[in-house]
Amino acid sequence: MSRAFVGVSGWRYPRWRGDFYPKGLRQRDELAYAAERMSSVEVNGSFYSLQRPSSYAAWRDATPDDFVLAVKGGRFITHLKQLKDVETPLANFFASGVLALGAKLGPVLWQLPARMPLSPDRLERFFALLPRSHDEAARLAARHDDKLAEDRVFTEALVDQPIRHALEPRHESFDSPEARALLAGHGICTVVADSAGRWPQMHDATSDFRYVRLHGETELYASGYTDASLDRWAEQVRRWLADGHDTHVYFDNDAKGHAPHDAVALLDRLRDADGG
Repeated sequence: MSRAFVGVSGWRYPRWRGDFYPKGLRQRDELAYAAERMSSVEVNGSFYSLQRPSSYAAWRDATPDDFVLAVKGGRFITHLKQLKDVETPLANFFASGVLALGAKLGPVLWQLPARMPLSPDRLERFFALLPRSHDEAARLAARHDDKLAEDRVFTEALVDQPIRHALEPRHESFDSPEARALLAGHGICTVVADSAGRWPQMHDATSDFRYVRLHGETELYASGYTDASLDRWAEQVRRWLADGHDTHVYFDNDAKGHAPHDAVALLDRLRDADGG
C-alpha cells in the first residue's frame, strides 16, 4: 500500500525554538518532537559535510518505528565535482553512516546546481554508480578512502531493502523529453520543486515514487503556503497515492519558521481525507 511521507528539510533551526518547538525543549529532543508530528524528515546537514555514524544512529533511535529519513547527497559530489569522477566521494558518503539508518533510510536526494545543464553522458555514468540496495551501498562504502577516520566509518548493511534516488535539477535543459527518458530509464525520480518561480517546476513521473520539495510559495525559502495551496497539494498527493506511488513531501521554507507548521497542516489534510 502506498504511503505519504511528509515533513521538513532539516529540523535544527533557531527560529523554530519557542515557536514550533516549545520553549525550553532540549536541542537533542527536537527531532523526536518533530517525528511525533510528522511522518518523515529530510536530513540536509549531509549536503554540507559528511555526518558521523553515531549521528545517524541517534536519529534512527530518536524516531518511531515507521518513520523515514530521506538523506540529501553531499554538495562535494553535486556542486563541486558536478558528478564527475565521484566514485570515491560516493563511497565516502555512504560510508559516513547513512547505512546506520537501517530500515528508516528513505530516498537519497541529489540536488544539482542551477548552472549545471543536462549532460547525458555524465548522468549515465553517475546513475550507474548509485547503489540500489543496502547491500550494494555497503560494498560501495567499503571502498572509502583514508579521509574518513576509523571511528567515522560504517559499512554494514543492516537490512535487505532497496535504496531509491531522486534528482532535483535546476537548469531548464532538464525540462525536456531527453532528460525525462534518461531519468526514467534509470528509475531516478524527478523532484517536483516549488521555488516561487526561481527554477523550473517539473512534474514528470520518471520512477515508481514521487518526491516533492516546497521551497516557498511566493518568496524562496521564506513564505508560507496558503490554505488553498495546501488543499491543492493534498489533492495531488492523494492522486499519487491512489495510483500506488509512495509520495515524499518536504517543506524547505524554513527561514521564517513556516516549514513545520505547513508540514503538519498538509498531514492533517491527508489524515482528514482518510478519516484518520
